[in-house]
Formats: sequence, C-alpha cells, structure tokens
Amino acid sequence: MRERLQQGARTGSELDRRFPVALALYGVLALLVWFTMGEGQVVVLGRPVEIRLIPLLVIGSFAFRTVMARQADRIRRGGEKGGE
Repeated sequence: MRERLQQGARTGSELDRRFPVALALYGVLALLVWFTMGEGQVVVLGRPVEIRLIPLLVIGSFAFRTVMARQADRIRRGGEKGGE
C-alpha cells in the first residue's frame, strides 16, 4: 500500500518545475478573459462591478491556492530551496 502511495506522489523537484508553467497558464487564462469578455456591469452587494472582474477573481484565487500549496509543500519537505 505504501509503495502505491509513493508511486502516485509527485517529487518536490517535479512540482517546482510545474509551478511556473501553472502560473503562466493562469496568466494566459486571465488575459483571455480580459480581452474576450464584454464591458458590462453587474450589481454586487449594491455596487456596480465590471463583469470581467468576477472570473479574474476566481482565476486569482486558483493562482493564490497554487502558491500556498507550493509553500506548504516546501515546509513539509523541511524548507528546501530557500524556505525559511
């Protein structure tokens, strides 16, 4: 059972290689949202908000979650590569 868990687990160096790719893809997705969505407004909590900001907020939360997961992984591995 333990061997199956280790086979499915990703190594720290593999995750470090994938991290910049993930952030770049979030950036590309954000640019696509910005340039393809219209300039309408929607009322949120009684205030008008530009409609394209809503998916950007969602994408930003995914990017933030990715950064936090990487930091947590570094802490779990014992602070390798600059983690203090």
